Amino acid sequence: MKTLKIINQNESCCPTTKEIKVQESINNPNKNLPIVIMGAGPIGLAAAAHLVEHKQAFILLEAGHEVAHNIRTWGHVTLFSPWRYNINKAAKALLDTSYWEEPNLDTLPTGHELIDLYLKPLSNLMQIKPHIQLNSKVVGISRQLNDKMKTKNRVEQSFIIYIEQENDIRVIEARAIIDATGTWGNPNPANSTGIWLQNEKALANHIQYGIPDINMNTKRYANKKIAVIGGGHSAINTLLALAELQEENLATKLVWIMRKKSVEEAYGGEEKDALAARGALGVRIHELVDTGKVEVITPFYISKVKKDENIHIVGIINGEQKVLTGFDELIVNAGNRPDLSINSELRLSIDSATESVHALAPLIDPNVHSCGTVRAHGEEILRQPEKNFYIVGAKSYGRAPTFLMATGYEQVRSITAYLSDDEEASKRVELELPETGVCGINLANKPIHVVKNLTVSES
Repeated sequence: MKTLKIINQNESCCPTTKEIKVQESINNPNKNLPIVIMGAGPIGLAAAAHLVEHKQAFILLEAGHEVAHNIRTWGHVTLFSPWRYNINKAAKALLDTSYWEEPNLDTLPTGHELIDLYLKPLSNLMQIKPHIQLNSKVVGISRQLNDKMKTKNRVEQSFIIYIEQENDIRVIEARAIIDATGTWGNPNPANSTGIWLQNEKALANHIQYGIPDINMNTKRYANKKIAVIGGGHSAINTLLALAELQEENLATKLVWIMRKKSVEEAYGGEEKDALAARGALGVRIHELVDTGKVEVITPFYISKVKKDENIHIVGIINGEQKVLTGFDELIVNAGNRPDLSINSELRLSIDSATESVHALAPLIDPNVHSCGTVRAHGEEILRQPEKNFYIVGAKSYGRAPTFLMATGYEQVRSITAYLSDDEEASKRVELELPETGVCGINLANKPIHVVKNLTVSES
């Protein structure tokens, strides 16, 4: 790297102020460009709050028409963690200077409440609102004058971000990028091998991915035969909501299809579960199965779905092929996966199994860790071969369902400190969680429509 050195004749031993400024300009030609955050959900907005704290220029891009647009699609669902773990410290510091009223920190917010009581007030602050660009979908990122193959001067080149906006393509430059676009809206298929087949795509009008708002879709599901596919907490939440519909629509038939060796594996510890909320879900679904309100088919490995008059599900159970027939609707709760297509021209290190940030994979393996046992991590773990590009939030976890907002807040606190030249702060660990994590919540006085963690798009 070339540097221009100007030496004062009277101060040959030391660089002058002028020399330092010239060197800084050449060594960091992009220093006057903004940091771009992609995804205006809780993690993206937290990153913005920290950049305000560090007095750094930024742009916050959101594909939807409002902040946290994707969370709005599951706004009826209650989070698994209480407010005290869902509010970022830097965001709170900004909000406390306004007329914001802090919610009860011990209660569980719904997705709608998370947006309306926290994220929207945060986004409307004068320090943040002017820097948000809505209806701005990122379709690609590269380096100025370089594609993925080019190495020469790569680090010195700015990032180029291509944005779809109002039927046009706009291009902006950035000195660093924080990708907080999440995984919501990019679901795994019903197919047990993870492959999307045309047969399943053709059934789009009869398949819902995620946790639908049953109360808003009673005509769609009432008195129908419905298959809920998946063995996790999202599937249980879906079944509990459908069971309420079933009480008033007795012809509604519920079939729970999963790959676990036995349904008992899905119940967890129930009353003995160290995580109270998880135990409460197990107790409720256990009752529904025992009373015959929910039929269970497991271990069933789906190979394809198809439709004639009704929907048929083809798969393998106990080594034999079987066709499950007569379904009207399918609800698939098989998790989500990151969309890395917009990052395809960047040099990334992604784990081959979890599709998470590579160095993060051993810490979040869902076969070993729950949402409460993933230790805090920051900039160093999330650092990519593509300098100053970071994947954060649910997307940093790839397909692993162990992400918590509190962990994402620590990620962006560390990264924004590093990008603001505060390396010491970036290396500190400031995340504090109880020993059992934030999953252990008493739901005695709360409806049990709970998600284990925030494994959705941050936007």
